[in-house]
Amino acid sequence: MTKAALFDIDDTLYALSATHAAALRATEAYAAETLGVPLETLRAAYRRAFDWQIGNHSDNAGFHSRAVRFQRALEELRLPLRFAAPLADRYWAELLDRIGAAGPADGAAELLRGLKERGVRVGVASDMTADWQLRKLDRLGLLDDLDFVVTSEEAGAEKPAAAFFALCIEKAGCLPEECVFVGDNLRKDALGALHAGMRAFWVEPDAAKRAERPEVPSVASLRELLPILLG
Repeated sequence: MTKAALFDIDDTLYALSATHAAALRATEAYAAETLGVPLETLRAAYRRAFDWQIGNHSDNAGFHSRAVRFQRALEELRLPLRFAAPLADRYWAELLDRIGAAGPADGAAELLRGLKERGVRVGVASDMTADWQLRKLDRLGLLDDLDFVVTSEEAGAEKPAAAFFALCIEKAGCLPEECVFVGDNLRKDALGALHAGMRAFWVEPDAAKRAERPEVPSVASLRELLPILLG
């Protein structure tokens, strides 16, 4: 019996990849114009800052700081550091606007609300810091459908760390096998949850990729999960 259902946020409950790319392009273009530097020069410096984060903070929520990325890019280019925080704020504002315009993934709202109506505890469990994940969920109109939230900032480790999934199970308030975890990342979401003793569904639109891992329960979309979890 399913007593709790947990969902990844980014690229599961909404389309992060497209909205992030658009928000970053807009912010980089604004920064280049404001700072008077070639766009490609700024982009290259930002990418090097991103690569530095991957090498030094990929196991914790500090990896996601856009302020650090802009700060390091400005330091490298010897530009005024007073622009770092405003540029990060602009990126997040751009992203939230695009998230709000795009809305939740197909079937997301119906699935969360349907589960709650059946007495299932509903939560989200995501890498990232709590402040921005809460803002995303609010902009998507999903925050009021949740009973709890888990972020890697709160857990002190990114998925698929055991500590992350231990906090998920603790907040779910039931046995691991009574929890189902839904996410788009095979390693971090599906395999991480299965290793923790939870049930899992991997959300992957590409049928060929799903066929490569037949042992992992998978669906093409959240819409496909509606009859499985609510039936």
